[in-house]
Amino acid sequence: MSKRGDIDERLRRADWLMRPETQRMLALLDGTEGRTRVVGGIVRDTLLELPRDNADIDMATELRPEDVILRAERARLSVYPTGIEHGTVTLRLDTLTAEVTTLRQDVETDGRHAVVQFGTDWTLDARRRDFTLNALYAGMDGTLFDPLLGLEDCLARKVRFIGRPAERIAEDRLRVYRFFRFSASHAGEQFDPDGLAACAAAAGTLGRLAAERVGAEMRRMLALPRIATTLRAMREAEILPLPEAMIRLLHRYERRARRPEYPARLAILMSEIGAGRLRDMWRLSNDDIGTAEAILSVAQLLAEFRLNEAAYRHPGALTDGIEVAATLADWSDAGKLAVVEQLQRLDVPRFPLRGSDLIGVGMTPGPELGATLERLERAWIDSGFTLDRQALLGMARG
Repeated sequence: MSKRGDIDERLRRADWLMRPETQRMLALLDGTEGRTRVVGGIVRDTLLELPRDNADIDMATELRPEDVILRAERARLSVYPTGIEHGTVTLRLDTLTAEVTTLRQDVETDGRHAVVQFGTDWTLDARRRDFTLNALYAGMDGTLFDPLLGLEDCLARKVRFIGRPAERIAEDRLRVYRFFRFSASHAGEQFDPDGLAACAAAAGTLGRLAAERVGAEMRRMLALPRIATTLRAMREAEILPLPEAMIRLLHRYERRARRPEYPARLAILMSEIGAGRLRDMWRLSNDDIGTAEAILSVAQLLAEFRLNEAAYRHPGALTDGIEVAATLADWSDAGKLAVVEQLQRLDVPRFPLRGSDLIGVGMTPGPELGATLERLERAWIDSGFTLDRQALLGMARG
């Protein structure tokens, strides 16, 4: 089979394309006439035979948004005008969610927002996208449509801007962050020289980007298997204000962790930057910050060999906490193994006292009761969880 034949076969046999829901939705939007095609990440990753956690689909169409809505409503699909001003309508059919966007071109942009003009020219639509490996379309029958000849870059895992990098960045400055993220996820942390130079030149213009948008890109980047080299490149381009010592810690974490994770990386960053600055810099959620704080707390307790307390206070954060502690304290493999083995031998029971128990022996509610309960809990942890309820009550009375 020819190379192109093999490529088309990858698309034709793709489960997501052959799903009845996908076929029905494409047929509804004139996919049989080539007026609607699947585009972007799911096409790219199918060609590269990469797994995807997200099965949602992006479609491009010649149909105007109001026509997409009318057809979908008549067919009893769920319709959500999620980005109607830019031609995007989200459709849902059973378990399939698809963002359907009318072909368009940018007629005005300030680097954050664009005024678009709808059309039917597929090449113009492709030219307004960010990278050549993302400007690939799949027809309803699995035929690849490649108006900008991006297939070669895709198969070679090259992340190249479409046309002039500076122009693509000027249209949307978030593409600087996307360039680094895709270079990490799809190019093995190899950077197209022209793209890298354009990103460095744009570094001083990124301040107007919303922290939420930057944070969304950084969260996705921090969840990738290998990113330390990418973060160093961003630092050297003056895009990411991280100290070199922090980059070295992240390199150490990647080399030693069995499976690098986003919350653990966040905890490592937090150890230097602090929770408040990290939250503000990327508008991180309270859940993300709380999880990272728990991991960092475990790591700090383990580094002080307070294993009982670490296991008791944050049992769900132990796995990541061990990796972060090993990174921050630069443990040897043998040292890390010794800590793991000790933790595995621990049987952490429930603290046997409550405030009502102290009230039952004559204490009155208030700050003193709380302080006593904390003191007894500390003694119980330090005893290796051996002090029972009666012993703790005796300590309370004393």
